[in-house]
Amino acid sequence: MTDDVRRVEIEYCTQCRWLPRAAWLAQELLTTFEAELTELALKPGTGGVFVVRVGDEVVWDRREQGFPEPTAVKRAVRDRVAPGRTLGHSERTA
Repeated sequence: MTDDVRRVEIEYCTQCRWLPRAAWLAQELLTTFEAELTELALKPGTGGVFVVRVGDEVVWDRREQGFPEPTAVKRAVRDRVAPGRTLGHSERTA
């Protein structure tokens, strides 16, 4: 697996003041995938953007999918950086 596939980018809207949301999601991903990720970047944007990318692939776009729950983004990232890995209690259904 190349390092670019293990790089996550969260692009967030500065006009909307979504930095805290992006930083919180970044913390969740870094805590969950501390051994799998090589880099996590926060990228300021405008115009209501909130997009999560793994490498060059968009795995979550707020405009299409709404704001993500952390578990949904963790699943999308996991499927690309650590396929087959369980997410433990956060993945279980009630």
